[in-house]
Amino acid sequence: MGSYRTVLVGTDGSDSSMKAVEHAAKFAAQQGAKLVIATAHFHEVEKGSWARPAAPEKASDRRAEDALGRDGGYRVHGDAHVYEILHEAGELARGAGAQDIDERSVIGAPVEALTTLAQDVAADLIVVGDVGLNSTAGRLLGSVPADVARKAKIDILIVHTVD
Repeated sequence: MGSYRTVLVGTDGSDSSMKAVEHAAKFAAQQGAKLVIATAHFHEVEKGSWARPAAPEKASDRRAEDALGRDGGYRVHGDAHVYEILHEAGELARGAGAQDIDERSVIGAPVEALTTLAQDVAADLIVVGDVGLNSTAGRLLGSVPADVARKAKIDILIVHTVD
């Protein structure tokens, strides 16, 4: 068994996050480590509905608008969508060689969800994609990989997922 026993990777179902899942799965397989796949989402509301937009002074992560609703409101994943993302990521991870896989749905913003879950599952490594690192918005507002790297107390592997 390698030096990493538990590897955590987050996905939102996007192509780039699935590349991170695949990379994390291959790495976990090489290490003989458990792979925890997580997707973060906001509280559940009626399936397919829109929650009220956050007040500007309470919106801490404007990048969420791209994934969760361009009008500034947050599109809240229904249970089926969240578990569809996790199922697809789990299948991809199994195809990449991971054996011990745990799929987790976590309520909250991505950075806080990943860092909290890392503590909860005693992860040794968090794997994230590089989306936002080289964008203007990412440099001004921060990005998930940069924010996770600042807040996590464990090793971070940032995977190149954007062409």
